[in-house]
Amino acid sequence: MPTSPEALLHRFYPEMAFGGFTRVSATVEFFTRINALVKPTDRILDYGAGRGATIETGGNAFTQWMKDFKGRVAHVEGCDIDPAVLENPFLDGAAVIGPDGKLPYPDNSFDGVITSWVFEHIEHPGPFAAEVMRVLKPGGFLAAMTPNKRGYIALGSRLAGNAQHVDLLKRVQPDRNDFDVFPTFYRLNTRKDIQRAFTGAGDIAVYGTSSEPAYHFNNLLLYRLFRLIHAVTPDAFHTALLIFIRKA
Repeated sequence: MPTSPEALLHRFYPEMAFGGFTRVSATVEFFTRINALVKPTDRILDYGAGRGATIETGGNAFTQWMKDFKGRVAHVEGCDIDPAVLENPFLDGAAVIGPDGKLPYPDNSFDGVITSWVFEHIEHPGPFAAEVMRVLKPGGFLAAMTPNKRGYIALGSRLAGNAQHVDLLKRVQPDRNDFDVFPTFYRLNTRKDIQRAFTGAGDIAVYGTSSEPAYHFNNLLLYRLFRLIHAVTPDAFHTALLIFIRKA
């Protein structure tokens, strides 16, 4: 029998009643580490900022605060291939970039680059990595959260193919918006891919994590099954990768 996502969260993660997030939240893990890195004087680039959906949808006031750096740092810039980025209310400035991925910023422009659920959409990892490192200041950080190519979510997406991607996501995540779905390539979604693309960039830390189940058709039995899968999954096959790179 279908059950609402909120009801499933509270059933299996009672700590949701105390702060509004689960103990396994990849989002909280990711942005906690970023908040430990940023300083009030920093200039931050949100790569793939879009319309701000990752901030304004889901979560609560606390988790939204964790992801919203406007007013807490010197400047938050956003870029995206989607012109919707120009209307993003969480940015101090924004730019639309072309398919070539060239960034309209001088060298050493930013203290940090943050990108959530973007690496899977990168078609040409080498030029992308070079461009991101170019605009980062020495000592600056890149923080990325992306599906793990070896995880079951990415595997299912690749088997479905881009043509069926929107329909598949609407079935397993009924509340998801069609316009938040873009073609995927998964060419920057393993540890080896990341280390290859960012060779010589600086210090690199990549680790896997599996958050609360997200692809379950709002079905109680499937939710239980995916929680069990997450509990026994080896690190190399977790559903998501968290990536932190410090520019030399």
